[in-house]
Amino acid sequence: MDIATILGIVIALGSIIGGQVLEGGHVGSIMQLTAFIIVIGGTFGAICIQNPLPVVIKAFGALSIAISGPHIDNKGTIKLILELANISRKQGLLALEGKLKTITDPFMKKGVQLIVDGTEPKAVIEILEIEVEHHEEQGVIAAKVWEAAGGYAPTVGIIGAVLGLIHVMENLADPSKLGGGIAVAFVATVYGVGAANLFFLPLANKIKLKLKEQPGSRNLMIMGLAGLAQGENPRLLQEKLEGVLPHNERTKEGKK
Repeated sequence: MDIATILGIVIALGSIIGGQVLEGGHVGSIMQLTAFIIVIGGTFGAICIQNPLPVVIKAFGALSIAISGPHIDNKGTIKLILELANISRKQGLLALEGKLKTITDPFMKKGVQLIVDGTEPKAVIEILEIEVEHHEEQGVIAAKVWEAAGGYAPTVGIIGAVLGLIHVMENLADPSKLGGGIAVAFVATVYGVGAANLFFLPLANKIKLKLKEQPGSRNLMIMGLAGLAQGENPRLLQEKLEGVLPHNERTKEGKK
């Protein structure tokens, strides 16, 4: 779980609601269902028009990256690769098939399956590199959907404000209906600007940031799998993999 994302959402909502209360306002005055439907419904309608449905679905799936993010355990990866290297050195590459069920990472599992199937080391590297590029590309596309939502939301909020003012103008003779129309007008603007700047745009940037963290881990796996396919000595393979660890992890390793 990415604590920063959850903490940010709590702080953002808490600050707005807290500020409203401190100013003597009521929380209920900024809880307008009509404004919410106009802004959120209009925004999601716009991104559905802009993007194919599969892309929109992937964008919602990418929210898990921002909220939890991938678990990157480079030392665990090295440990697994060395375990596989020792097995293949003693029993042959086909013996790795028995370990496939215990591998939880889909990327690692695919690489080991390619090796078991007798794929050439060069082809293994090419296939996995294409997989990394494809995954990153899909993630960037998903992030752009939320960037687009951040662009549309304020404009849809203005549309909601105009609709609220139209409602006010139509009921000038009935003062009892003026308050509701004015509330929708102002709250719709708040929802549009708030949703864009507190949620949609930050989430898009968080997804992009998380995606940049993955290639290093994936490249470590590719290097290890390539060495595994080539039958490299486990000790030499360990030194090679630990040599490309991030500096902070190498420092910790050195202290041990």
